[in-house]
Amino acid sequence: MGRLIVVSNRVQAPKDASDSSVGGLAMALAAALRAYDGFWFGWSGETTEEFDGQMNVEERGGVTIKTIPLEAQDVDEYYNGYANKTLWPLFHHRIDLTAYERSYSHGYERTNKRFAEVLEPMLEPDDVVWIHDYHLIPLASYLRKLGVRNRIGFFLHTPWPARQLLVTLPHHGQMVRAMGAYDLIGFHTEEWRGLFCDYLIEQAQGKRLDSDTVAASGEIYRTGVFPIGIDVEGFVEGSHSELAIRTLKRMNKSGDGRSMMVGVDRLDYSKGIEERLSGFEQFLTDHEEWRKRVFLLQVTPLSRDTVDSYQDIRERLEGLAGRVNGQFADMDWQPIRYLNRTYRRDQLAGIYRASRVGLVTALRDGMNLVAKEYVAAQNPDDPGVLILSRFTGAAEQMTAALLVNPYAREELADAIYRALEMPLEERIERWQSLMDVVRHTDIAIWRDTFVSELQATAVTPPRFAASVH
Repeated sequence: MGRLIVVSNRVQAPKDASDSSVGGLAMALAAALRAYDGFWFGWSGETTEEFDGQMNVEERGGVTIKTIPLEAQDVDEYYNGYANKTLWPLFHHRIDLTAYERSYSHGYERTNKRFAEVLEPMLEPDDVVWIHDYHLIPLASYLRKLGVRNRIGFFLHTPWPARQLLVTLPHHGQMVRAMGAYDLIGFHTEEWRGLFCDYLIEQAQGKRLDSDTVAASGEIYRTGVFPIGIDVEGFVEGSHSELAIRTLKRMNKSGDGRSMMVGVDRLDYSKGIEERLSGFEQFLTDHEEWRKRVFLLQVTPLSRDTVDSYQDIRERLEGLAGRVNGQFADMDWQPIRYLNRTYRRDQLAGIYRASRVGLVTALRDGMNLVAKEYVAAQNPDDPGVLILSRFTGAAEQMTAALLVNPYAREELADAIYRALEMPLEERIERWQSLMDVVRHTDIAIWRDTFVSELQATAVTPPRFAASVH
């Protein structure tokens, strides 16, 4: 094949494998680009008064990155607006938080068009283009209008919403039709793909051609399921680094013989952090014998703090953590340690390894790589227990975890008790099963499977695909 061109909203290539200043998606894309020639293109995260066509090119962590700034209006309407206030809550089934503003959708269309205009001159005939996530759904349609014939794939890192909710989005039909410009559309799970195909068949009167392909609205949609993973060997190696071991010893000393539970999530209403704290509160209420013997370390880096709903959840979480601590804490014990900061990836590995229980309680999540990182960091001879929300993509694979409904605080409290009381033999058996899943769905398999299937698709015939509006 020719070069691999990765396109995403933000370009945040890590400096090295232990760099925790970037998220799981960035680590995954960087791993993909190290295996293929090409570059990573997207927004630099910077703003400019007026875009003049200038691009920044640099090498970072073995990856060539090419970025452009956005004008302030684009950031407001495309990123803060349509991406974070419209699509993100809608795709996570939070239509109560979804903002339907015409200016947002106009900014989304305008910015995707600009991305296409900047990217098109850089493409060579044999390049394979891999576009990522909900920020850039219509990008391929704009590239096709510019005459791009390359194979173009799309991967959605979030869930796909149920048809009954998606139809609340103005111009939903045009948005989905624009996705017909892709040669391959990838999802984490069969559930998310099934919801997408359900829309095509029921809403767009489509016809299923085979298990992967649907014809609808004059377009052919080829879909696939590609569960993302982590760099397993790199993460395991990091968990044995000097910093990870030092962090492990520090946490053990800080715990003073108490069992530690851990949750690591960026601040977001989809992560179920409120429900997690409420479940822990219920556990402490129900099991007085465990008070002073256990604590929860909740690591929650702040994000999207210019969006009102994120400011609201931050206030609620701080209030809830304070209430639980105020009710149960003693002079020598605090049940919840709530931290709004980031840690290096090898530090997190040490934290995971020190914990008796890992809590991943998202209300709806595309995959959730924290669940896989937690498992990879464990001591095989004395592993912790993973408590995992049924509503994460990871739950479709990681059935040996304690699967819970995070909305049911008593069910979550019961799972915490079961995890803390679980005998070593069962913990090892569950961990071995989970670790097999982690190894067989690692980042290299995800990368190679998607790219090879995209390569195998027929070249898209020349046509003008539908735009968002």
